[in-house]
Amino acid sequence: MSVRVRLTYVGGPTALIEIGGLRLLTDPTFDPAGSEYPTPFYVLRKTQDPALAAASLGRIDFVLLSHDHHADNLDGEGRRVLGSAGAIITTADGAGRLGGRAIGLLPWEHLDVSAPLAGPLRITATPARHGPSGGDRGPVIGFAIEPLDHPGTGIYISGDTVWYEGIAEVSRRFTPAVAVLFGGAARVREVGPAHLTFTAAEMVTAAAAFSKALVVPLHAEGWMHFSESRGEIARAFEEAGLTHRVWWPAPGEPVDISGAS
Repeated sequence: MSVRVRLTYVGGPTALIEIGGLRLLTDPTFDPAGSEYPTPFYVLRKTQDPALAAASLGRIDFVLLSHDHHADNLDGEGRRVLGSAGAIITTADGAGRLGGRAIGLLPWEHLDVSAPLAGPLRITATPARHGPSGGDRGPVIGFAIEPLDHPGTGIYISGDTVWYEGIAEVSRRFTPAVAVLFGGAARVREVGPAHLTFTAAEMVTAAAAFSKALVVPLHAEGWMHFSESRGEIARAFEEAGLTHRVWWPAPGEPVDISGAS
């Protein structure tokens, strides 16, 4: 990679990604362990503290918010972070709810921004399906981040999705150096038995589709509704002979992944 990329894992779906001098934050969740989020149908429960406090992150140029309507992707403290970010890129529905500096994108729409150290950077909303066909908990988007002057150095962030044709199409359109995949096979009993995010097996399928990418698993811990953990994901990649393609970020430690490809 000729563009410097650094990732700091905060917890759950939350990571600070620094690329070409821009600072991007994925789905902000900063509430403490033990927090509960009741809805009329179920309660989500958080089990891990964030590795870093929101106040320690410094400047955030863009929040990449896959969706705003589930607390495990945007919790109470995370909502406060939105107020200090330069802009929020999210779904069209979410931008309507959030207002202010929220920019709504439909799948395949993009926003071009300028990165101080990398030139033009294109952020494309990618399709996602948050559950089975007919039981999508969306709308949700993912993100493809491309430094236009440096082909092959981009990042794909899946958002909450299962494997389906939409993700296969993303892999045909983009060749990222890093694929950040939201796993954990989330299941909410009151919603039904189906998984709502990548299973370990689906993450292996995604890794095969994004064949040049380092895979960074996120959102597979810290909440009670995950049915698979790091162990299941690691085992699936080992059985597929792809352990060398996976990087597990240590919470709170910034790591330069510019040599990922």
